[in-house]
Amino acid sequence: MRIDAHQHFWIYHPVKDAWIDDSMQKIQRNFLPSDLFPILQAHDFEGCIAVQADESVNETRFLLNLADQNDWIKGVVGWLDFFDPELGATLDFFSTNKKLKGLRHIVQGKPAGYMLQPDFLRGISLLEKYGLTYDLLVYQHQLEEVIQLVEHFPNQKFVLDHIGKPKMEGKPDVNWSFSINKLAKHPNVSCKLSGLVTESVDWKWQQVDFDLYIDVIVNSFGTDRLLFGSDWPVQLLASEYHEALHIVLSYFKDYASDEVDKIMGLNARRFYNL
Repeated sequence: MRIDAHQHFWIYHPVKDAWIDDSMQKIQRNFLPSDLFPILQAHDFEGCIAVQADESVNETRFLLNLADQNDWIKGVVGWLDFFDPELGATLDFFSTNKKLKGLRHIVQGKPAGYMLQPDFLRGISLLEKYGLTYDLLVYQHQLEEVIQLVEHFPNQKFVLDHIGKPKMEGKPDVNWSFSINKLAKHPNVSCKLSGLVTESVDWKWQQVDFDLYIDVIVNSFGTDRLLFGSDWPVQLLASEYHEALHIVLSYFKDYASDEVDKIMGLNARRFYNL
């Protein structure tokens, strides 16, 4: 059975969800477990990992409540304030819920040096104690800073979301490829094959557009550290669920079934300790 290692839920509010601007009208509405469950069933998924989309403690509570109500939501990647001096106490409280598997900050677009601030580093340093992972959401140009961050924490489990959000215009940028290869040399870092379609130019794409990028990821991370994620419902801006799934399955169609099983669920089980 499969695990979708990256998707979101929200009750849409135009202020809270201001990042969903008018160019994204298709997802300017509520997306809840009742919307996703039949899709997962139709494609033989056992469950999913719900990832934060809003930077608030209420977001973490919201997702954990959904996970408590739906057994097939296998884990939550929430948000907690790394700059809060009481973060340790907050982690003590939230870590009692075994569905909390990791944390994420929306670092894409933050100024240079954001991930290397003492308070941010302190926040990351606390995660290992609680067995929590950290999802890295960054743009391509931030990958060198990600590498510096990871070098501080050789025992912390990290996963790169959306293959580092490269600009998908023709062949992969050599700087992105170099940074991906360098990052993958850290064995505690995994990578999600997620968010591919929304990095395409004008959200128009064909299968061949992604193959060279996935080549770089597979050559760098192998198949033991790759996790499939749909990025539903954001991916609906550029594809249907089955199309985003097909991109990955089509690429690996000639791989051994045990390797495909890893990417489609077994690696997520291990990484998020499901």
